Amino acid sequence: MPLLLLLLVLLVLVGALIFPPQFTVIVAFSTLIKVPAYLNVVDIAGLVKGAAEGQGLGNAFLSHISACDAIFHLCRGFDDPDVTHVEGEVDPVRDLSIISEELRLKDEEKLMVNLDKLEKLVTRGGDKKSKPEYETLLKIKEVLVDEKKHIRFADWSAHDIEVLNKYLFLTSKPCIYLVNLSDKDFIRKKNKWLPKIKEWVDKNDPGAPIIPFSGAFEQQLTELETDADRKAYEEEHKCVSVLDKIITTGYKALQLEYFFTAGPDEVKAWTIQKATKAPQAAGRIHTDFEKGFIMAEVMHFADFKEEGSEAAAKAAGKYRQQGRNYVVEDGDIIFFKFNAGAGLKDAKKK
Repeated sequence: MPLLLLLLVLLVLVGALIFPPQFTVIVAFSTLIKVPAYLNVVDIAGLVKGAAEGQGLGNAFLSHISACDAIFHLCRGFDDPDVTHVEGEVDPVRDLSIISEELRLKDEEKLMVNLDKLEKLVTRGGDKKSKPEYETLLKIKEVLVDEKKHIRFADWSAHDIEVLNKYLFLTSKPCIYLVNLSDKDFIRKKNKWLPKIKEWVDKNDPGAPIIPFSGAFEQQLTELETDADRKAYEEEHKCVSVLDKIITTGYKALQLEYFFTAGPDEVKAWTIQKATKAPQAAGRIHTDFEKGFIMAEVMHFADFKEEGSEAAAKAAGKYRQQGRNYVVEDGDIIFFKFNAGAGLKDAKKK
């Protein structure tokens, strides 16, 4: 299951249900069971300066990040005398710089330990099998230690990526920057720190998403009892919750997309990596679907929405049969045909 990590406290559920925009349209044709996609979000306490050297609970928290696929980097952009800051005053740009450097330092520590081990094997022990991995770690050292850059900003070969996947370096993970504002600033859509935060991100992590939100505003919404109350509150303040945006942005950062299976009784969203081919997408439903894959009958969501039904899409020639090399597109509605005995035959061969 895809994981994202929060570097500070955020008012979201640990398990986040994802309702893609296409989901509501497809559900209109299936009223009994709805199964959305799912994103697992893990919350850890905030890091402090010196975390890489064990300050606070730094090493424990930093080790948790290794198991995740991406990072929500949450910074504070509000003043409140009742909420203390470990550095004494609010300065999200300083906080971003501290956390960014702590992640790099932790990777540097991990790299140097493993590089030293491999150096002994390769240069002193003559281990030829370990030489390609050793050479990749040397390349990583140039970026991480000599240039003091995060790993994700360099270009890597396919072999390099295999090595990076083995070590799960913190700075190889994509970041999404969340800025927690006061409810007042969020509602009026102004905050003195936002331009400075954008300047820092543009310089240090170009292209990374920045999402302003308000924990206080979201908390208020959760305390309202009905959807009608929440909608009325949003309309009154001319602001809406951004939790869905946070979740879907995290989903995209993981290079994930959805396809749907739909019938009169159930609509289900399935999660796959971008560029997944049809047999592997079928395997997300059941391994036998992949083993015995015959074909995929596909409707693009835009075609389904335009025509209004599966029958109309078929009549318009927009319901297509695709083979093994078909690359599934985001939002595809798919019916898989497979040989039910394929898995049994493979088992007998073993």
